[in-house]
Amino acid sequence: MADSSTQSIVIGASPERVAAVICDFPSYPEWTEAVRRAEVIEEYEDGYASQVRFTIDAGVMADEYVLAYEYAEDLSRVEWHLVEPSTMQKSQRGSYDIVGNPDGTSTVTYTLEVELSVGMLGMFRRKAEKMIMDTALKQLKRRVEAPGTAQ
Repeated sequence: MADSSTQSIVIGASPERVAAVICDFPSYPEWTEAVRRAEVIEEYEDGYASQVRFTIDAGVMADEYVLAYEYAEDLSRVEWHLVEPSTMQKSQRGSYDIVGNPDGTSTVTYTLEVELSVGMLGMFRRKAEKMIMDTALKQLKRRVEAPGTAQ
């Protein structure tokens, strides 16, 4: 059974800039340590990715899978789900919720629910989830706040 985990972080940029980085899937290997390749395989009419194939290698876990994406009209929410089971995952659902703050920063809340195909003790799974989410949010923050990244 899949457990859902949620974490938030404040990023020193507008929601539009945060959303632009999240939606730029082909550049994920440049700033996300575990992602070796991210290939948009299907797009909506507006040009946003509807399906993306990821190849990841996180040392203890390597996998290739396709995620289907949906977006709020104002890009305040980006959500996804696993199209079909992969070698390591039975299911995956997740989302980024982006809220603008009065000081010009954005609060990003990352929710992730993964059901692995391989057994893992609950305490190890929770520790892995926390590490994955913590790393993902810190890497997103670093990318968005870096000088010269997509505006």
